[in-house]
Amino acid sequence: MTETPLLALDSVTAGYGMLTVLDRVALQLGSDEVLAVLGANGSGKSTVLKTAIGLTRMTGGRISLAGADISLLPPHRRAALGMGYVPQTRNVFAELSVLDNLRMGGFLHASAARAGIDQVFDLFPRLGERQRTRAAALSGGERRMLAIGLTLLLRPLLLLLDEPSSDLSPAMVALVFDAIRRIREQQHIPVLLVEQNVRMALQLADRVCVMVRGRQVLDVPVAQLDMGRLHGLFVDGGVRTGSAL
Repeated sequence: MTETPLLALDSVTAGYGMLTVLDRVALQLGSDEVLAVLGANGSGKSTVLKTAIGLTRMTGGRISLAGADISLLPPHRRAALGMGYVPQTRNVFAELSVLDNLRMGGFLHASAARAGIDQVFDLFPRLGERQRTRAAALSGGERRMLAIGLTLLLRPLLLLLDEPSSDLSPAMVALVFDAIRRIREQQHIPVLLVEQNVRMALQLADRVCVMVRGRQVLDVPVAQLDMGRLHGLFVDGGVRTGSAL
């Protein structure tokens, strides 16, 4: 990657309390790409997102956004700079309606909020049909749509999506991933995607990063990916030892 990456983690070591989870992770997200972070459960892939947004304890390395060092900034400052983080759970205001959730997302850009909400309803027609429904009454897939839509109202420079397919039906997964594709293609928002659904992630991503026990063991364009090598990192031996690399 020759241009300055939009987001870069440079030899980042991080974790929770005294527990180190990430070990010298280095990845870059370009200004017009989808980077999928894959790995088995417990590999540290979700911690990559949490570290990028500032929710872990960093003990080494550097994080930059558009070339500026943000390593010491708290999460709300990183969000204000354009990092749109969509966590896997607790990602909407449960007692508010769909419409009021989106209004909360648009409060920083009130003059353009109505147009932004209309864009979300175009992206997710189901939300338009249920805009007066409390978020707590939505299905899991609808809540995932709402969480993404709410974040889009903040006008992010990039999206950090933590397992958007988790616990969804195949039909709902297809709808969510189609929306992510449209966000990238129509709104030109790059995406750092953590995902367990490898097949769907590879259909969407430009590059793939694989995590094994907190270490980044593969970072290649999807077009150059060796599927046998990828499979080796997900079977017990590869996950246990990382010896495939």
